[in-house]
Amino acid sequence: MSYRQSHDRSITEPSAFWAEQAGRVAWYRAPQDTLQALPDGSHRWFADGRLNTCYLALDRQIELGRGNQTALIYDSPVTSTQQRFSYLELRDEVARLAGALRALGVEKGDGVIIYMPMVPQAAMAMLACARLGAVHSVVFGGFAPHELALRIDDARPKLVLTASCGLEFERVIEYKPLVDKALELASHQPAHVLVLQRPQAMAELKAGRDLDWRETLVHAQPADPVEVASGDPLYIMYTSGTTGKPKGIVRDNGGHAVALSYALPTIFGLQPGDVWWGVSDVGWVVGHSLIVYGPLMNGCTTVFYEGKPVRTPDAGSYWRVIEEHKVNSLFCAPTAIRAIRKEDPQGELLKRYDLSSLRHLFLAGEKLDSTTQHWLEELTDKPVHDHWWQTETGWPVTAPCTGLGDHDLRGGSTNRAVPGYHVQVVDDEGRLLGPNEQGSIVIALPLPPGCAQTLWNDHARYLQAYLKTYPGYYHTGDGGYVDEEGFVYIMGRTDDVINVSGHRLSTGEMEELLALHEAVAECAVIAVQDDLKGHVPLGLVVLKDGAQATEANLQRELVALVRERIGALACFQRAVVLKRLPKTRSGKILRAVLRKIADGESYAPPSTIDDPAILGEIAERLGQAGLAKAG
Repeated sequence: MSYRQSHDRSITEPSAFWAEQAGRVAWYRAPQDTLQALPDGSHRWFADGRLNTCYLALDRQIELGRGNQTALIYDSPVTSTQQRFSYLELRDEVARLAGALRALGVEKGDGVIIYMPMVPQAAMAMLACARLGAVHSVVFGGFAPHELALRIDDARPKLVLTASCGLEFERVIEYKPLVDKALELASHQPAHVLVLQRPQAMAELKAGRDLDWRETLVHAQPADPVEVASGDPLYIMYTSGTTGKPKGIVRDNGGHAVALSYALPTIFGLQPGDVWWGVSDVGWVVGHSLIVYGPLMNGCTTVFYEGKPVRTPDAGSYWRVIEEHKVNSLFCAPTAIRAIRKEDPQGELLKRYDLSSLRHLFLAGEKLDSTTQHWLEELTDKPVHDHWWQTETGWPVTAPCTGLGDHDLRGGSTNRAVPGYHVQVVDDEGRLLGPNEQGSIVIALPLPPGCAQTLWNDHARYLQAYLKTYPGYYHTGDGGYVDEEGFVYIMGRTDDVINVSGHRLSTGEMEELLALHEAVAECAVIAVQDDLKGHVPLGLVVLKDGAQATEANLQRELVALVRERIGALACFQRAVVLKRLPKTRSGKILRAVLRKIADGESYAPPSTIDDPAILGEIAERLGQAGLAKAG
């Protein structure tokens, strides 16, 4: 079917459509009950199906003749190490680790916390838990002990898997002291901590509780996959919550398997044997869907990268990986490309590498400005696709469906809704808006398979956060509009819409304009309090390396640009140059924290921040710039 036929059928006949897609999965018992609508507005997919996710990712691929194909490539420029694992080798490692976990008391339904860097053992740990039917929660290695303790108390794991350290450019982050402190703070105490010792920083092991990873596996007996119900949880992924308590997004086994078996060939155009590189971390949803489970369940080779877009060793690191491993398609965050562009604005490093294997580049996680998109397209001569999804959905909501022949590009748009998603726009009262009218982006129920249907041990909070605001719809929290041809434009989180003298203005639209300036590498626009107008926008910009613009001239040019494109009503009058912007480890700019700094409000550095020290630098810089409430 064409994209349009597929999307229309998925909306008008969701049960029939997804029953067909479920045929892509090798079930132990194929589901007969495709969709159950529940009275509270949530729903269940494939409730009577039985399967095992690890079997689909490894054993099934071996049965299909892919045993000797490379399953995982580990590329670590921070340690100058590379490893390759065939499907057979990866299956054997995972089965042995699963056997070790079982010997330590982990069984179906038990919780396991994984707190690890980007090493192959992190993927093996996830798959080993899935093999046993245990519920894993990956917490990004290096998270603060307090945040880790919150997750331990919520997930109540039998076991914590960690490494002695993680590595970043020119620094070693010791994990074991962070785990020890977290366990001091936590009420729940897991029986054991399994520690992968790395030579860069060996950890001290506490007798009776801590175990050496390699020694534990020496005598472990391989474990076979355990059959689980479709609705049984595969993993918990925590996101920051406004109450201070993290929200545990729950991903089920059955819907997840169907969604990813459909998404990778349909959206990304991947076929068995293709080399796929999802540039992220297993602490984020991309790491689960597009580094571990999705590529392996679809018979691809996945690249597991321990490094940065720059300084490991330079801004050509991504292009080196593509050339060496013959990468066919790549996913990364726009902020990674902006970092590369900042250090190599003319693309001189890119030109040294052969990118002929590359078919597509997919960017998501942060708004993709048109300047960055065009720069990347021109230098690589490859299509660059924006797309949009969330931790809660687990796979893309809007994207090009390259596997259906849908390669349309529309500047500024995250593309059209993927089959299964009925994306609409409503006003504050929940009334549907027409084409090109801005409002809240919502998704009509039922959500397709793979999307979260509850929160860990807090279903009431799930209903309140996602389904109550607009009955009959999932509330995404993003604002924007849909044009007459169905292309979706995400303008930012709804709380990033500012009110200036009664005019509702999008900071995302202003950021798009600032990014057009030739000297600007990255930018953020925030609202700062104003006694007369309520709020006014403030531009925060990072310059490209070597840019010669003075701050006064730059501000004048940026103000003129916004005035020309949006109008004087935007009241955009200030732009401040920063050395860098505060970001999460996944690359999202922390705009809410920037607003609090500018307004002189108290704030706590989020657990997800990449470098907390930057916040003090920014407060000092804004104070120097004459913002009365800053500093």
